[in-house]
Amino acid sequence: MSASPPPSVPLCDLKTQYEQLRPEIEAAILRVLASGQVILGPEVAAFEREVAAYCCSTHALGCGSGTDALWLALQGLGIGAGDEVILPPFTFFATVSSIVRVGATPIFADIDPLTYNIDPRHVEDQITTRTKAIMPVHLYGQCADMEPLWALAERHQLALIEDAAQAIGAEYRGKRAGSLGAVGCFSCYPSKNLGAYGEAGFVTTDNADWAARMASLRVHGMEPKYYHKYIGWNARLDALHAAMLRVKLTHLERWTAARQAAAQRYDGLLEAHGLAEAVQRPFVCSDRRHVFNQYVLRVTADRRDPLVSHLKQNGIGCEVYYPVPLHLQECIAHLGYKPGAFPASEEAAKSVIALPMFPEITEAQQARVIETCAQLFGRQGRRAA
Repeated sequence: MSASPPPSVPLCDLKTQYEQLRPEIEAAILRVLASGQVILGPEVAAFEREVAAYCCSTHALGCGSGTDALWLALQGLGIGAGDEVILPPFTFFATVSSIVRVGATPIFADIDPLTYNIDPRHVEDQITTRTKAIMPVHLYGQCADMEPLWALAERHQLALIEDAAQAIGAEYRGKRAGSLGAVGCFSCYPSKNLGAYGEAGFVTTDNADWAARMASLRVHGMEPKYYHKYIGWNARLDALHAAMLRVKLTHLERWTAARQAAAQRYDGLLEAHGLAEAVQRPFVCSDRRHVFNQYVLRVTADRRDPLVSHLKQNGIGCEVYYPVPLHLQECIAHLGYKPGAFPASEEAAKSVIALPMFPEITEAQQARVIETCAQLFGRQGRRAA
């Protein structure tokens, strides 16, 4: 009889987390259903208070997705046609699509190749009289370098809009993501560190006027009901999602510690298998708290796609975040950017690979992931000293 294949390792394991939270999640669902208030209402208001406190912000507004959060931020700040917004080319598409959808023009600035976040040294060259905001992305769970961006924003009277979709709980010099700019934008997509069981998101701000405007925009611009002050849209957060997110929020710090411990184990396993020279591990800045929404390696471009195929063939979840930088996406070719415009972003797109990362990942699962990587690189594992 042939031996059974080893169990697969998913990129993200929502099932195990749900089983651990089942009584709390089901109680929250039943509470909402019994209340009959399933759109906004007290459950959403409670989540907003709790997540605002967690993010060290005065206001939080729940919305339908991380994309909604970005739209709300831009429209809440009055950014639109004729305005320019500076962003990195190496991020998820929603960052740029939100800018285009409000009628503004996206202007790219290249990334720091170590952190993958926007490089402030490239931002100032892109500022014009039409620039209204800078949108740094806290990619993979580590905050962008904010101090030089604060200086640029103050000097040129610009808004800083944090795309913190992957970075709830991340910190820059002791300050939480979501409190580092005019507005913070978060995704609660299921794979995020604070993930719903479906689409959800929220924005944070300390400005009461902006918060009120965004609250109106998410309900078709009504203020009061059936009187439309703005052209808004339906960006409401469902009460069921809010109730489940409230449960998860109480576990978030524990999960963050588990992700950080898993990242350290990956680091050690790469060393033990002789792969430390073959791959670039995540670079963690000393003045930041990395929350590891993803654990992302860099390999040489000729090895990345073979490694993706090898891992998947062996039942190991992996993903490339992101294979095509934004400035080379077909739908925004009219902006006129060409290959070679942003070399750090283009090189990252050819060489990054995310390994399985979730709070419940076991040491055995991680060992299998790195052993499978080592097979491709042709290196013998060795015991850690």
